[in-house]
Amino acid sequence: MSAIESNSGEFAGKRALVTGGTRGIGAAVVRGLLDAGAEVLTTARSATGTAPEGATFVAADVRTQAGAQALSTAAREVLGGVDILVHNAGGAAPYLGALAIPDEVWQDALDLNFLAAVRLDALLAPGMRERGSGMIVHISSAAVPTVAPPFLHYTTAKAALENYSRGLAAELAPFGIRVNTVSPGRTATPGGEATREQWARLTEGPGQDNTSPPLGRDGHPDDIANAVLFVVSDRASWLTGSSLVVDGGEFPRG
Repeated sequence: MSAIESNSGEFAGKRALVTGGTRGIGAAVVRGLLDAGAEVLTTARSATGTAPEGATFVAADVRTQAGAQALSTAAREVLGGVDILVHNAGGAAPYLGALAIPDEVWQDALDLNFLAAVRLDALLAPGMRERGSGMIVHISSAAVPTVAPPFLHYTTAKAALENYSRGLAAELAPFGIRVNTVSPGRTATPGGEATREQWARLTEGPGQDNTSPPLGRDGHPDDIANAVLFVVSDRASWLTGSSLVVDGGEFPRG
């Protein structure tokens, strides 16, 4: 387990919105931002999870336009605006082959893993543009370059997210807004464990590859949070349009 590394007060005065911030990677990002002095609003579809102490929680379904609108309104009312926007909400259940994925599951994967970010960016980035500064982070997946039929709907949506992120970065850079992607590998989270259990039921097997990434262990949510905190900090002031892969060497990219 690695501790979140942040300088005390580094984000003092900053207002942050983190989607999917009640558990796993999202909760680790929220804690890191809070510890570094930011004011944080976070969200999930329901209040069944517990937001880290100190964060404001708003229930919202970011898969829908109405949910994105409600969340952006809450961000303006609670925070007065957003300086740091971290899109962490995502995920998908596995299927036995790409051709077995129903149309509605494809749509849900796109809504959650891609269009949720597009819609919320469209609502909140204009405020950043008016202020002349802001940081947007899209959480993708290190598995995007792989061919994995059970998760093709998920990795396809994340591939679209990465392409969109690069384009948005180029568009917003003249306004002082940085846009980057952080792509986690296999990370020990409740969502990851649930996905492995679903795969085990489908295949009547162990549900996961028991080999470790080259660095010898699965990731911890704090490993990903540390990367996000770096990306949104002034230490990364010349970083935009990039994808930071944090996977222990599991998915090398050419």
